[in-house]
Amino acid sequence: MRNVYLITAFAAVLIVSIFGFRGTRFTSPPIDVFPEWAFPGMKRQPKPKPQGESTFFADGRADRTPPAGVVSRDPLRNDETLFAGKTAKGDWVRGFPIAVNDQIMARGKERYTIYCSPCHGAVGDGNGITKQYGMGATPTYHDDRLRQMAEGELYNTITHGSPNKNMQSYADKILPEDRWAVVLYVRALQRAQQGTAADVTDAKARETLGLK
Repeated sequence: MRNVYLITAFAAVLIVSIFGFRGTRFTSPPIDVFPEWAFPGMKRQPKPKPQGESTFFADGRADRTPPAGVVSRDPLRNDETLFAGKTAKGDWVRGFPIAVNDQIMARGKERYTIYCSPCHGAVGDGNGITKQYGMGATPTYHDDRLRQMAEGELYNTITHGSPNKNMQSYADKILPEDRWAVVLYVRALQRAQQGTAADVTDAKARETLGLK
């Protein structure tokens, strides 16, 4: 038994003498535990740096053109209304800083279906598939609080997440223009739940519905 203690103590001293205590600062290079010959081609791999050179690419540059639609980590925010959902006075924007048309509505529906419907449900009632797995209550879009909320504040929630942190930020997943498209589609879902026959103005549609 004594030998076991001696061996354990020796191993501890050996490890500390080689690697040091956690948090220790060293002035010499770290010990190379895995030699190059043991892992050829994997130990010293090239690391291209921004604005650096690269012999791999024909133009000699390490930087590559980002794919279309990539979400920038630090975008140029030269429009507070578009990027922050606020006016010059700091109030939440009411309305949309982007064109509102069928194409934007379709884009909003697509992004909503991918990122929002799992929790908020297909019609925005908060009954998404996550409820089947024990997720807490997700608010419905069809209460007065959210119907009256400014579009800019809805955009801000997508960008930064909800105040109670039940919903995290989607800024790294949804482009700013697409966030506005999602807000537009949410407004359409809300309007659909409040619509009446009196809202139908097209003559042909009214005739089809049997309305005078």
